[in-house]
Amino acid sequence: MKSIVYSETGPASVLRLEERPVPEPGAGEVRVRVVVSGVNPTDWKSRRGGGDGQPLAFAETTPNQDGAGVVDAVGPGVTGFAVGDRVWTCMAAHGRPTGTAQEFTVLPAERVAPLPEGVSFDVGASLGVPAVTAHRALTVAEDGPRRLAPGALDGRVVLVSGGAGAVGHAAIQLARWAGATVITTVSGPEKARLATAAGAHHVVNYREGDPAAEIRAIAPDGVDLVVEVALAPNFELDQAVVRPRASIAGYANNGGDDVRVDIRANMVLNTRLQFILMYTMGAQALAAAAEDVTAALRDGALPVGEEHGLPLLRFPLAQTAAAHEAVEGDAVGKVLIDVASQSSGA
Repeated sequence: MKSIVYSETGPASVLRLEERPVPEPGAGEVRVRVVVSGVNPTDWKSRRGGGDGQPLAFAETTPNQDGAGVVDAVGPGVTGFAVGDRVWTCMAAHGRPTGTAQEFTVLPAERVAPLPEGVSFDVGASLGVPAVTAHRALTVAEDGPRRLAPGALDGRVVLVSGGAGAVGHAAIQLARWAGATVITTVSGPEKARLATAAGAHHVVNYREGDPAAEIRAIAPDGVDLVVEVALAPNFELDQAVVRPRASIAGYANNGGDDVRVDIRANMVLNTRLQFILMYTMGAQALAAAAEDVTAALRDGALPVGEEHGLPLLRFPLAQTAAAHEAVEGDAVGKVLIDVASQSSGA
């Protein structure tokens, strides 16, 4: 099979296309014939490591956590999946050398989820990191809910920071599917257009006027949940617009690694400040996210593409390095790698 591999940390140029044997699934594992691989910031950050030339945990690694394809083989003890099932993946490369930037990948059965009929492989490859992270951010509030479904967020106001990003896009869609009123902040008119296409009810340009006043005008009683991509620069704004017992869920360090917290003000509000990293959120939260996201897929709630607020940027497998560079360069939209033809994955 064709596989993208790297043997030490570094820039995208460490990625190379090689021929490798098709792996066999072990106990509790499935083998997926990958149709589309998705690229996220976590993928290039793992490839970069803490500096160039560092050794890896494995002799060589295939990057990319997310993807979609068809179950090709199942190992002993696997239930719930059969050869021919369409699936989407999550954390394919976490603690393993076998990511999705290759024609076949082996991963534990709990890291794949059903891809409902009629849902494209492009959608499936765009889930994983963004959708699971968004689900976690929307389910950590003191007053609940712990699961998402239609009506779960009825009456709640959700503020999504950076609604044109992949996690922001998924958060808008999941929150709206669950019944919330969704406000999002963006940096300009083009991103405002994308956030609106994703389903946001209100879009606020945080670079203009008084964004806190604008959000308060929409939600006079305050925001219930904040899905935050840039906690350091945005925390003051978040604090100004949340209601008592609100949850601010930070899932990235865009804009800085340190945040100053006004203790007294947040004590008065009983603010919950929740940090999120998919890799340590626990099996129960991961399983809940996979089930709820799959339910949202069945309802058609998570479309992708320009017309749905998340443009798709495509690369062939041989150009995986260019795909990584696009994500590293903050490309707007979802970067996908075509591993096999869509028809061959049907």
